[in-house]
Amino acid sequence: MPEVLASFRGPVRAERAGSPLGLTLSGDTRAAPGAATVLAFSGAAPAELPEALPDARVERLAPGEYRITSGAREWRLLARAVHLTRQIDGEFYRALPPRPVPAGKRFLLRIVFALAASRAGFALLRALRR
Repeated sequence: MPEVLASFRGPVRAERAGSPLGLTLSGDTRAAPGAATVLAFSGAAPAELPEALPDARVERLAPGEYRITSGAREWRLLARAVHLTRQIDGEFYRALPPRPVPAGKRFLLRIVFALAASRAGFALLRALRR
């Protein structure tokens, strides 16, 4: 039974390259919408594979054998390995609470902004900068 590695939604960019990675597919997947997903194969890309694929689906048929389907078309690929990468930095930083600004820094910034609000204070800040 085929194992689904990635089910892309929308346009998928297919890039051919030399060794070690012969084919790289990048786009948005149904499993992680909004997170850029890259699927890289260590094997030669099929010659008739276009540079853009709509709604591609990648399945592992057997060890080292993969099938890429897009619409009614299908391509088979032999690869030693496949690498799946998802860019999850947005989710990671949303999960972390923002770090509070230390009290000393807040106090210093209030003083600087108060000085910058007047002509004399602004001249003093300019003189201190030199």
